[in-house]
Amino acid sequence: MSINTVVIGSRYAGTSVLFSILDVLASVGRDWEMLHGLPATAPIFDASLRTTDGAPYWDVNGRKITPDAMLAEAPAPDLIIVSDLHFDPNAGLPDDLRPVADWIKVAHANGAIVSSVCSGALLLGEAGLLDGKEATTHWGYAELLGREYPEIMVCRERILVPAGEGHRVVTAGGASAWADLMLYLIGRFAGTDEARRIAKIYLIDPHRDGQLTYASLTSARQHQDQLIAEAQMWAAQHYDTPRPVAAMAELTGLTERGFHRRFKKATGQAPTDYVQTLRIEEAKQLLETTAMPIDEVATEVGYSEPSSFRAAFRKRVGMSASVYRKKWQALVSLAP
Repeated sequence: MSINTVVIGSRYAGTSVLFSILDVLASVGRDWEMLHGLPATAPIFDASLRTTDGAPYWDVNGRKITPDAMLAEAPAPDLIIVSDLHFDPNAGLPDDLRPVADWIKVAHANGAIVSSVCSGALLLGEAGLLDGKEATTHWGYAELLGREYPEIMVCRERILVPAGEGHRVVTAGGASAWADLMLYLIGRFAGTDEARRIAKIYLIDPHRDGQLTYASLTSARQHQDQLIAEAQMWAAQHYDTPRPVAAMAELTGLTERGFHRRFKKATGQAPTDYVQTLRIEEAKQLLETTAMPIDEVATEVGYSEPSSFRAAFRKRVGMSASVYRKKWQALVSLAP
């Protein structure tokens, strides 16, 4: 018996992720067998692309998409997959997506397993399915997810998070984490051997390092506190100076205690964490683009002790500075 699977489309969904999911699900039990001269097996996933009204739409990339059906049409889903959503995280979840969240909530209550890729986790948050659970999303939407739905334990560094009783809610990180989600779901419903076959066919490797190595650490929430914004602009140019937080407080005319409190309220970060973030982000750029020794990189971005830099880098990026350099400079070697 096949798994009735609904992949949710919308004008916010990216083209490639949406159709990659559909392509991979259609491959299960078919493509490996074709490549090895074997008969295809019965389809494991009966996947359809659905939207609220089932009408053709133009997606965020200007592609005309024709869905298979409306969300409300039969059969009821066993599995729901929410693709990536492209919208301004500073503006919040678009209102026209809220009815989709309502449908997801009802489908989950009726037994469906619900999963998301990237910023699609916002729909699961809106549906209330992540309250009290761990979840992940694209690093650029993690702050929004935690702010709008404070009951969620946002795991910004994770690639894949199955959660809840029976793991009936599954979130995946950035857009390319669709592949991690597919391998997980195929392994769960079709077995690990089939997941390995699909990985080999599509040349998919799970993102075992998490997503911190890809994240821009300085993506922060917007705020209207001009005094703190001025302090942030100063820090962007002077993060390598000694005692930058004290200097920022002096610049604003606030006491250090008052500055700490106001900075945290405006940005969601303690000022010391903010400065560390700026330093590590600059260090990442130096590691990617120069051959500067790591101890010199540490000094350049404001660390007096290389050991402190190495510990801070590993904590925020999820790998050592030397491994990070090797990973990203490999891209340079591929250039013509």
